[in-house]
Amino acid sequence: MKRQHYEEYKKLGLNIAYYRKEQGLSQMKLAEKINISRTHMSRIENNDCAVSLDVIFSIANALNVPVFKLFEFR
Repeated sequence: MKRQHYEEYKKLGLNIAYYRKEQGLSQMKLAEKINISRTHMSRIENNDCAVSLDVIFSIANALNVPVFKLFEFR
């Protein structure tokens, strides 16, 4: 992950965590739904790794939110 996009990844992770918690899902349950490890899910939410669009699309689908909502940085 490039340092120049640090803030964007951070906000993306926060949005994913927000929608996950809003639906009462643990990191483990969401990770299972999209077939990744809980550790990877944690790293995505905590801005510890880059994430592919495929995974972002899967997360949005699993959370039943439009993809653009994950990129609404407030």
